[in-house]
Amino acid sequence: MSIELNHTIVAARDRKASAQFLADILGLEAGPEYGPFIPVEIPNGVTLDYMESGGPITPQHYAFLVSEDEFDAIFGRIEERGLAYWADPYHHRAGEINTNDGGRGVYWEDPNGHNLEILTRPYGSGG
Repeated sequence: MSIELNHTIVAARDRKASAQFLADILGLEAGPEYGPFIPVEIPNGVTLDYMESGGPITPQHYAFLVSEDEFDAIFGRIEERGLAYWADPYHHRAGEINTNDGGRGVYWEDPNGHNLEILTRPYGSGG
C-alpha cells in the first residue's frame, strides 16, 4: 500500500466562510457539512476539513501546486478581490510574484491568518 495524505484539519473562526473563501479562490467547491467539518476537496483527493476553533488560531501554511493556466486564474481572483499578496512566506516582498525554479509562486492569507500559496513548480526542482 502506498502512503498518501488523505485530509488535514484547518482551524477557523467560521468554518463555512473559511471553506468557501478557499474554494472560491482556487475555483473549487466547498463540500457539504460532515460532522464538525466543512471539507474542500483538492483535485488530487486530499481534503482540507475546516473546523471551528473556540480559541486562538495558530496560522499554518498550505501550498498548492498548480498549472500555469490555473495560476493565472487563481491569481486573477486574488487580484479581483483586492487581497494582499507576497512573493515570499515572510511577507517581505509585497505585491510581487516569485519566479523560483523557473516557475511562479505567490502567497496570501485567508480570513484566519493561514498562509496560502500557489506555485507552478515545486521548490528545488531546478529551472
